[in-house]
Order: sequence, then structure tokens, then C-alpha cells
Amino acid sequence: MKEFTAEDIERISTLIDNEDAEAARVEISDLHPADIAELFQTLNLKQAEWFFNLIDDHEKQADVLMELDEEDRRRLLEGMDTKEIGRFIDILDTDDAVDLIQELDKEDREEVIQNIDDVEQAGNIVDLLKYDEDTAGGLMGTEMIVVNENLSMPDCIKEMRRQAEDLDEIYYVYVVDDDNRLQGILPLKKMLTHPSVSRIKHVMDKEPVMLRADTPIDDVAIDFEKYDLVAMPVVDGIGRLVGQVTVDDVMDEVREQSERDYQLASGLSSDVDADDSVWQQTKARLPWLLIGIIGGIVNSLILGGFEAQIQAVAALALFIPLIGGTGGNVGVQASAIVVQGLANGRLDVKDSIRQISKEVLVGLLNATVISAVVMLYNLIMLPGNYAVTFSVSMSLFCVVIFATVFGCLVPLTLEKLKIDPALATGPFIQITNDVVGMLIYVGVSTWLLNVLPH
Repeated sequence: MKEFTAEDIERISTLIDNEDAEAARVEISDLHPADIAELFQTLNLKQAEWFFNLIDDHEKQADVLMELDEEDRRRLLEGMDTKEIGRFIDILDTDDAVDLIQELDKEDREEVIQNIDDVEQAGNIVDLLKYDEDTAGGLMGTEMIVVNENLSMPDCIKEMRRQAEDLDEIYYVYVVDDDNRLQGILPLKKMLTHPSVSRIKHVMDKEPVMLRADTPIDDVAIDFEKYDLVAMPVVDGIGRLVGQVTVDDVMDEVREQSERDYQLASGLSSDVDADDSVWQQTKARLPWLLIGIIGGIVNSLILGGFEAQIQAVAALALFIPLIGGTGGNVGVQASAIVVQGLANGRLDVKDSIRQISKEVLVGLLNATVISAVVMLYNLIMLPGNYAVTFSVSMSLFCVVIFATVFGCLVPLTLEKLKIDPALATGPFIQITNDVVGMLIYVGVSTWLLNVLPH
């Protein structure tokens, strides 16, 4: 992997600005497509287009295109006509080709597909476009070695050699019957140790781990982690082999999902990057900030009705940040654990009652310890002011219980409604717990001020 220094970037930018094609070609001749894509992030659109056109190898150009992040790729594609994009589609594996086509406008998609010279490739792409992009079918490619179970080993090897000429990578050899239903996988070791077997169906590994085309991507990632595989076959509803998913595609999806979840949990309403425009970043950040303002206004209204009590006992105001902050922290902790469990498959929505019961017990323990610590502090620092001491401790106890249960319940509910549960780990939980915490504090304090000395 090439590490670019500031001097490297400045030198290459100078070559591009001077349009020194020969020197620039020397710079990129030995670079991996991923390194070239990284370099592109430092260039403006005009420089990137000029630099991209210097790459003589169309296959390398296609690889660079797919290594770019979505925004940089979109910028380059906008400067190409559909015929040029079609040439890249011809070269790419079907899974990458489908990803590229899905980034285009609807009108451009049809034109690009019509400009694909390889009819078989075009047909495979059209078939793959029918699958939901968030399923195994939308993630798979059709480049793989497939042999019939009735072939002898010598014939099988000949067939494998013929198919291998068109493949960049070979992961497994899939064995199918006459109706193209997946029957097994042929390991390399058995090919070497059984060179003259009469039929490969006698030595293949039967009952392979497989995915259905409609399997959600989250479940695909869990299966890859569970079985430690580098590729998995994909079958349709009646068991016919339709493609394979490779671990590199799964890792790309997991990374993108993690980035989306992190941004959602941070209060960003859409996917943004550090190099996005001021307007794009503002649009992504502003919605939850405005909702936070509404939450703050609601809090101020609640406290406005509590003004007389605060004036009478000023010490009550000291603990307002403690109540709000504790509720928000507890809620985010509880929701984060549930979201993580849903993401890695260790928790199912069907287990809601069990998980909520566990969280109630955890909340009771946490609430008891937290409220006891604060009570001890107040007994020492505010001797004789039992109204404030018990108001703060009782409020904290109730807030921790509520925040724990609410933080658990929200992501489970969102998952059931098919909404990304990562939303529950962000501002939504914090704002809600802040408002409810203030209501609890005001209610408990108002009641205790009437019955205890202060």
C-alpha cells in the first residue's frame, strides 16, 4: 500500500496542472487501483478527470472507478457518456457492475445497459437488478465455477479450466444437478486425492452452507462471521444456484452500514463525509439540532412551572444538569447494548420480554447505587435539607429505571417496524429522557417540598 506524503501530492498536482502526461503516467504506472483512488480524493474534478484519462488500461480504469468513494465516483461518471460507462460495465464483475448502474439515474441505466457489448453480461446484470439491493441477491455476483455432478474428475478439471479463463478469482467449485440445483461444493484437496473418480458427486461435500437470494444483508454478514467463509453460494426459492457472495463485498457493506449507524447515532439525518459541501453538511446536521431546541424549550416550560419551588429552595437548581445528564447516559447505554445485540444476531425481537426484564433488573441495581451515592453526598453537604436530599435521590432512581427500560424498548420497537434501530442510540433517546427526567424531578420535588422540611 502506497502512503502519500504532502510532498507527493503537491508534486503530482503540479504535474497535472502542467499537463505533463508522461511524468504523470510514470507516477501511476505501478500504483494499485486503491492507491490511485486514494490519490483522487486530493484532486479537484478537473484534475481527477485528466488524471483518470491517463490510465491506458481500461480494466485498471474500471477497478479505480470502483475503488473510489460514491461521491467521487459520481463526479467522474457525470462527465462520461453512457457508451463510455457501458465499456466499464463490460469489464466489471456483475456485482460491481450492478452497484455502478444503481448509482445512475433511471434514464441513464437503460442507455448504459443497451451499450453493453457482452449480451450475456447484460442479461446477468438485468437479472441481478431485480433483487433488492439490501439482500444477498443484490450483493451477489454470477462469476463462479459451476460443474455438473455427473462429470468425471478429468472432465470436471477440463470444464473448470475453460470457465477459469474468464474469472479473476476462484473461491469454490459449485456442483449442481441437471436442473441447476446446488448439490455441493468440490474441495481442491479432493480433486488432487481423487483424480480418477467416476463421478464428482461421490466426493463432493454435500449440504453446503448457502444463502437464499432474499436473505437480508445483516443476516448475510452474520453467516459469514459464523462459518468463517470467503464466499457463499446463493440459491433461489427452489434451490437453483444463482450466484455467490464474497467476503470483500460483505465487508464493504458492513463498513457502510457501520458508518450510517454511527452518523445516525450522532444525530446526522443523512450520509455525509468530511469533504461534503457546507450546504450538504448543514442539511444533515440541522434537523436533530432543531428537535433538540424543541426539547430544550419544552424543558424550559416545565422548569417555568417549577420556578416558585426553585426560588424557595435554590439548591434544587443545582441538580437539574445531573438529572438530565444521567437519564441521557443511561438511555444511550441501554439502547446501545440492544442495538449491538440486534446487529450481531445475538438478540431477536422475539426475545423482547426477556431482554426488557433483564434491563429492569440492571436498571434497579444501577438506580439503587446511583441514588444512594447522591443521597450520601447530600446528607453530608446539605444537612437538614431532607426535601432536596430525597427529591434528588428519588428522582434519580425513577429516571434511571425509566431511561433503562425506554432505551431497551425503543430499538426493539424500531426493529419490529423495520426502522434502523441505530436511531435509538442518538439524540432521540437523549432528548426524550431529558424531558421525562425533568417531569419526574419536578413532580417528585413538588410533592416532597410539601411534606419534608427544607
